[in-house]
Amino acid sequence: MKKANIYMYQHWAGTLIEDSEGYHFRYEAAYLALPQAEPISLTLPLAQKPYLNNMLFPFFDGLIPEGWLLDIAEKNWKLNPRDRMGILMATCRDCIGAVSVVAMEEKNDEE
Repeated sequence: MKKANIYMYQHWAGTLIEDSEGYHFRYEAAYLALPQAEPISLTLPLAQKPYLNNMLFPFFDGLIPEGWLLDIAEKNWKLNPRDRMGILMATCRDCIGAVSVVAMEEKNDEE
């Protein structure tokens, strides 16, 4: 399972998860309560319910670099070109625009 915190203008807006069932995005309750809260995308309007998809949501996929920049990232960081969530977490921590993606540490359940 892969998890990432999604930030909008430095505010923690929600969590994106990839697991065996697909992709899940949920806005954080504290973010929804902010008077200045705005959706991270028109395709992911503000809502308490989680969004589910079997493929990476197009908005997040669109944040991933393309072309020669993607080639450099895949080679330098040894990223699997088919692992879109891994690429998103590796390349979109400080991307252009209001949204940023910060990978969450994976915890071992046996500890």
